[in-house]
Amino acid sequence: MAAASDQILKRAAWRLIPFMSLMYVVSFLDRVNISFAALTMNHDLGFSPQAYGFGAGIFFWGYFLFEVPSNLMLQKVGARLWMCRICVTWGLLSMVTAFMKDPVSFSIVRFLLGAAEAGLYPGMVLYMTYWFPASTRARFIALFLAGVPLSVVIGGPISGFLLGVSGHGLHGWQWMLILEGIPSLVCGVAALWLLPDGPAKAKWLNAEEKRIIAARLAAEPPGALQGFREMLLDKRIWILMIPDFSIVFALYGLNFWLPQMIKAMGYSNIETGFIVALPYLLAMGAMVALGASSDRSGERAGHVAFGAFAGAAGMAGAVLLTGNVAVIAALCLATCGIYAALAVFWTLPSSLLRGAAAAGGLALLNSFSNLGGSFGPTMMGWLKQQTGFYTAGTAVLAAMLVLGGISVIVIGRAFFGDRT
Repeated sequence: MAAASDQILKRAAWRLIPFMSLMYVVSFLDRVNISFAALTMNHDLGFSPQAYGFGAGIFFWGYFLFEVPSNLMLQKVGARLWMCRICVTWGLLSMVTAFMKDPVSFSIVRFLLGAAEAGLYPGMVLYMTYWFPASTRARFIALFLAGVPLSVVIGGPISGFLLGVSGHGLHGWQWMLILEGIPSLVCGVAALWLLPDGPAKAKWLNAEEKRIIAARLAAEPPGALQGFREMLLDKRIWILMIPDFSIVFALYGLNFWLPQMIKAMGYSNIETGFIVALPYLLAMGAMVALGASSDRSGERAGHVAFGAFAGAAGMAGAVLLTGNVAVIAALCLATCGIYAALAVFWTLPSSLLRGAAAAGGLALLNSFSNLGGSFGPTMMGWLKQQTGFYTAGTAVLAAMLVLGGISVIVIGRAFFGDRT
């Protein structure tokens, strides 16, 4: 039975994860390509570091306000229709960003982009609970999340090239935002055919295979939260926001500023695009490796902490080391640690939640924690404007990762017992 279900789950993963990861590739590209646009946009529009950092980060306030309603709607109407809606609206708004003229319009469009994209990530984590048991989930979440660094691996060189394109009255950064929004529209339409609402609706599974998946999921350990109100009253969901906020704070503090940090070393826009792609390429391997290790051992919190501490060490290295090669190597370590930690982290809340509790709980946790994605870039911009350097901001990112690593160890021992 177990061998048969493993084969079915493996086939389901091959059918679903690549497209889910592709959706996250294009969503994350539309979310952070503003970091490449900033290489020339800030000069063209006269944005200060603080104005850019605020506008880049306000995306997450839109995300925060609409995350839980979006995930509850996904549970109600199904993944295929709701993911189509999410992809199409965020693609259009990402393209509209090319036409903002000042910090106010920039911030408004970024807020709306966050509202449009709200629900994608927790929705996909929720969707995986429909298919994959907790014992296999770390590797599948890691494979899905690999779309995040992959978006930069692909988008970095492309964005660097598009910055040099101009014509029809538009700057290169405007063409970049417009052209990179088109794949989101395509993914939205494709979701209607490639994303069944669950195993019961998958046309490529026969009745016996559907029964086997349902039986495997029904055999999950007891004790998971089922109701939305029950979830709200469970302190484990709220306290998990501490490590997630800390990791996300560092992730976006680095993401939205890394291209400018690299270019400040003296590289061209195209060179910057390729160099920025390197740490994210390495992070893909780190995510999958740490996720597989966590599944093999059944240990979760320690793996998250290992990634967070590795990320902190990389950030500290970027502050303390000299020479471009050494600093870039340190940033590679930081990126690998951050993304690997985040991939394994999501096995903790997903192991607690089912049904309405999963729909609301995963979104609630992600929405509050993702506010770190607002504070991180904003803090980096403020410190850059105050000091003229990235050193202080990078040191704060390192400290946040240390906080994330320590807190997840404490939480794992106190609240998850033999699950960590």
